[in-house]
Amino acid sequence: MSKKKIMIIGLITFVGICLVGLSIYFFWPAKFELKKGNLILNYGEKYKEPGFKVTRFGKNYTKKIKTKNNINHKKIGKYDVTYSVKINNITFKKNRVVKIADTEKPKIELKGGKTFDVCPETKFKEEGFKVTDNYDKNLDKKVKIKKEKDKIIYSVTDTSGNKTKIIRKLIYQDKTKPEITLNGGDNATLYVGTAYKEQGAKAIDNCDGDLTKEIKQTGSVDSNKVGKYTITYTVKDKAGNETTLTRTVNIINKSSLNDGKPRTIYLTFDDGPNSGTTNIILDILKEEGVKATFFVTCKGPDELIKREYDEGHTVALHTATHDYSIVYASDESYYNDLQTVQDRVKRITGQTSMIIRFPGGASNTVSRKYSPGIMTRLTQSTLAKGYKYYDWNISSGDAGGTNTASGVYNNVISQLRKQRANMVLMHDIKPYTRDALRQIIKYGKESGYTFEKITMDTPMITQRVNN
Repeated sequence: MSKKKIMIIGLITFVGICLVGLSIYFFWPAKFELKKGNLILNYGEKYKEPGFKVTRFGKNYTKKIKTKNNINHKKIGKYDVTYSVKINNITFKKNRVVKIADTEKPKIELKGGKTFDVCPETKFKEEGFKVTDNYDKNLDKKVKIKKEKDKIIYSVTDTSGNKTKIIRKLIYQDKTKPEITLNGGDNATLYVGTAYKEQGAKAIDNCDGDLTKEIKQTGSVDSNKVGKYTITYTVKDKAGNETTLTRTVNIINKSSLNDGKPRTIYLTFDDGPNSGTTNIILDILKEEGVKATFFVTCKGPDELIKREYDEGHTVALHTATHDYSIVYASDESYYNDLQTVQDRVKRITGQTSMIIRFPGGASNTVSRKYSPGIMTRLTQSTLAKGYKYYDWNISSGDAGGTNTASGVYNNVISQLRKQRANMVLMHDIKPYTRDALRQIIKYGKESGYTFEKITMDTPMITQRVNN
């Protein structure tokens, strides 16, 4: 072979080697290092870049990397995160696969708890359940229920295959005592000579149902003799759980009704509550450290009654309507009206008030127009039902005798007597009563009186019944 040919072959080889080298240089792939590799994220979990590194021929190009993804963390599926870098006008790419999956099990919440007492010899009545899942909705209908002797197994599987199982343990036993409810309350007061009429009681048991006929009653009342008598009611269910409740019957002389603590003032307010007066009266009572009694109606805002109760005053019952033609139309009509205002007070305070004041007082004669003799009947029947009614022995005159603060003040202080309890009638709907209150309290304190609220233990201040 001639030298010329050898040179040509060598040149061609050299050029080929150069071209190959250039091709390798320009097209040799970049090295992508993806931390954590492909990922699986739980549904709802947002993607956070784990990190990456790109080198080529030992040179770091990480800062030149551009990333792009179409991940929707609120939709199950596979997504790509694309990493690209441009080196010498050549773009190199690498993908990371990110899977959004539902890996969370559904949750089953059992109403009534995981352990449930069941009455002996009865079937368990399903209390219900609620299924929540991070992805699927309305799985309640997919719950499978398997009943066994002493347990119930609940299981559910979501659309991603996540399965949850929960067990409710059934304990066949009755440890709950029957409940006794006294008709008319647990305390009754009667005048000497007034026949005691037993109102009875009701008993309900969680397993045995109505046990009223099983109640055993002991005790008696001698209505001709002053004293405190106790009637005891006892009932036992089939499991042996026993409940006992008592009713106290007080037989008193009429002459004892107006007894009370000497030098005591009971501030009582009728016809409220009323915005603009009751709230200011409450402010004054709070500042002066005095407790009072509010005979409320069904008028005015609930929040004022709630405040009366929360601040330690007695919330007592007056009337729902204060319409004499309705209240005194009949005995039944009176109790319907009373029940309405009693229900309101219980709804607001959570307590059943048994302290009342008749509209117009027990001595009113307007009731005669609608039902002759009704006050004679009501003053007896309310006591028999466990209520206590309170009239007054001091009238502020704010219901018609005066319309000034000075008039209210003078009417009250002029009638105070230190040798008795002083039951003061006022109305918290009157602005002049509001304006006179602080001076009345100041006078009482400076004159050696104490202020108290009415309770069920407070001796009744009553007036002569005229109908």
